[in-house]
Parts: sequence; structure tokens; C-alpha cells
Amino acid sequence: MAAVAVVVSSYCKPSPFSRRFSPKLGKSPCRHSFGRQVQSSRISALFWGTKKSVQQQVLDSSLGDFTLTGSGSEGVAENDGGPKKICLSVISSISEVSANDWDTCALDATGPEKFNPFLTHGFLSSLEETGCAVKETGWTPCHIVVKDECENVLGVVPLYLKSHSYGEFVFDHAWADAYYGYGERYYPKFQCCVPFTPVTGPRILLRNTLIKDQVIDVIISAMKDLTAKSRVSSLHITFPSENEWHKLGEKGFLQRIGMQYHWRNRNYKNFDEFLMDMKQNKRKNIRQERKKISAQNLTMKRLRGHEIKAKDWDSFYRFYRNTTDNKWGSPYLTRDFFHDMGSKMEDQVLLVVAEDGDELVAGALNLIGGDTLFGRLWGCHPRAYYPSLHFEACYYQAIEAAIELSLSTVEAGAQGEHKIQRGYLPVTTYSCHYLLHEDFRKPIESFLVRESTQVNLVMKLLHESGPFKDGIK
Repeated sequence: MAAVAVVVSSYCKPSPFSRRFSPKLGKSPCRHSFGRQVQSSRISALFWGTKKSVQQQVLDSSLGDFTLTGSGSEGVAENDGGPKKICLSVISSISEVSANDWDTCALDATGPEKFNPFLTHGFLSSLEETGCAVKETGWTPCHIVVKDECENVLGVVPLYLKSHSYGEFVFDHAWADAYYGYGERYYPKFQCCVPFTPVTGPRILLRNTLIKDQVIDVIISAMKDLTAKSRVSSLHITFPSENEWHKLGEKGFLQRIGMQYHWRNRNYKNFDEFLMDMKQNKRKNIRQERKKISAQNLTMKRLRGHEIKAKDWDSFYRFYRNTTDNKWGSPYLTRDFFHDMGSKMEDQVLLVVAEDGDELVAGALNLIGGDTLFGRLWGCHPRAYYPSLHFEACYYQAIEAAIELSLSTVEAGAQGEHKIQRGYLPVTTYSCHYLLHEDFRKPIESFLVRESTQVNLVMKLLHESGPFKDGIK
């Protein structure tokens, strides 16, 4: 592990990209991949003005009409083999698209086996309707909708106009520093993502038609044109699928990688079977941590769907606020969000809770996908401390749930090298960046090449020194 520490230390040094522009720039975005955000950077980015007085252009709701060749599929587009006309538009709220149309696009994009709950109308609309991802919080919805001549929805893209860089988990504060240091605006920018959610999945959600490949090319071109015409600095597509990442790279986007820690189910029948794949010292440590839970008279429960009551969401919101108050200073999500999301997502929600007697003292929020359990948020009672409870609620209960539900993966959120010794290994994440200013694009591209080399080396060393027995990948 000594070699790993050296590489990680090197990876976390201040960005050479930052030094290239100004000695006063903020920390490297790669530093944030391994640790907490720097509070001073957060404040300076949030309240930045501009040295140039530039009036933001009002977005045109129409992105144009386009004629494609090829056949559609039954019920979606004409299938006479002739030219197909599609129109692209920008909408200011996801409510302008029916839940059925949006979710059909999302399900076609992932396939049922890879169903991603964060891409659903229910999740995204909850963020908007409860005041989380709205203009007032710096997340102005600008979703793209693609329709054919018969008004059938062929595709949707979750897109936001951002006035800051928070809630994204791909850190570009140093880029904003560089722009500002040279008198240029970095904000507003376009962000194609699921707000506050570092979960990989398709970002261009298309119906399965025979013109699908042509439609995606039109969408990418239209997004680039929208970025230029709107006079924003850039367009960022974060946590796309690997296929989209390659496609966007071919279309002129800068490519960036990061890493997260995921647990993989090797057809385990129970938790003990998983432990037997671990090295002896790691196995012993996990068992000791789990024993601490019963020793503290804590009871763990996994609640799903209708089992989660309003009082449970109220308690979890208090726990969540305790976490945000201690780590970030301000919450992204509202109390109403949890109630609304829980009502809409129903059995796709799994809430792990810890009880001390009759009182809830901690909770971990998970969403259930087609083959993955997505761990998202954690919090505990502000006036209590329970050793190892965080590991139990967020990691071990998630593993047990994944085994029970026959899910292949647990994604436990962003960051956290401490996950490795608990069975979670590094995987690659992706993002794509389209910057209009050529003078900034070139040095950022050079920086990303060097950063990717370091990320790949760190991942290689972490896998080689992993927690599992030899021969288990």
C-alpha cells in the first residue's frame, strides 16, 4: 500500500493546469476526487461576478427541424422507409413531458436489466417540484425533447443551465478560477446530468427506432449549437455511459475520467460467503465492526416502499441535515423532496434505518435499479455517536440487500478510499466537456490527459493491493 499512497499523494497535488494560469487559483479538481471540497473555493465560485458585462441571451425554445433518412419502428415513427422529420425543442420543466413518454425513453436507453431509477420522471420531477433543481438554486431546467411529425416523443435529455458548480461531483472549480483570473465568464454553463447524483447512466435517452443513430448525432450537434448561441462558456455531460463517452469524444468533447468504489456480487448466497473471499485480516475487521452494532443495542432494519412512513422521512431528513451541516454547510435537498420522491418511486426505494430502542437514530437511502443497488445519502442523530454504524448502514446492509435481491452491483456513491477494505473496488467514471474558448480548451485538454494517466495508475495499484484473496477479481 506504500506505493499506492505515493501515487495518491501525487494525484492529489495542486493541478499543474491551475499553476499555468495563476498562482492564486483554487485547488485542483483532482484533489476533490479524494477529499472534501475546500470551503473557500465553494464561496468564491458561488458569488463570482464577471469582469465583462455580458447580457445572457434568452434561450430559444426551438432547436430546429431536421430531416433524416431511414425507417422508424412501429408506433413511434412512420415505417415507409422515406425521409423522417424530427423537431428538437427546449422545455423549462420536466412536467411538460408526460411521465410515460419520459420513462419510455429512459427505459429504452438502459434496457430493463439496467434500469436506472435516477433517470425516471418521478425522480427528476421531485427535484424540480420541491425546489431542489430550479432556477432559484442555480439549476434552471432546459431539458431537450425530440419529437417526430406525429408528435411522438423519440428522445429526451436532462439539461440544466448552471450558475455554479455544486452538486455535480465532477470538479471544475479550477477551470472557473482560470476563466475568472483572465477576465472571462465561466458561469453560466450547461450541465447535462442528474442533479446531486454521481451515478453513471445514459444522458441522451432515446427510443429504440431505426433512426436512433441519426437522432443522437442531431442531438449532439444541437446541444453544441445551443451552447454557442446561448453565449455560455461550456457544456458538461457528467457520468454518461461509456458508449456515450466515446461517442462524444468523437464529436469534439474533451474526455475526462474519475473513479468510484463499487461492490460486485459474485453469486453469493449470503454475507458470510462474501466474507470468505476476503483476505483474513479484512474479514476479521468486518466481523468486528458488525459486532459493535449489536453490542450497542442497535437494531438494523431495511424498509421498502410502503413500509417507509412519513415520520421515517422526517427523521431521515433530520439525519441528512446533520450530515450536510457538518460537511458542506447547506443542504441540496428539501424535506418535501424525500416525501415526494418516496411517494413516486415506491418499491424502488430502500431505506436502511438503525433503531436504539424505539427511536430511529440513523438512516441510509438507497434506490433499486435493474441490476444495481444505488447507495446515496446517509445521516445520523446529531446528539449521538455510534462506532461503525456508518459502515453497517451504508455498506454491509447494502451488500446484504443486494445478495437478497440478486443484484449484481452496489454503487456506494462518490469518493471514499475506506470502502476498499470493505469489499468495494475502484471502477471508472466518465465525463465530457465542450468548451467554446479555444485558449482555455487546449490547456484543459492537456491537463485531462495527464490526469487520466494518474487515475488509471491509481486504479491499477488499488486493484493489485485489494482486499480479496489472490485470484479473485
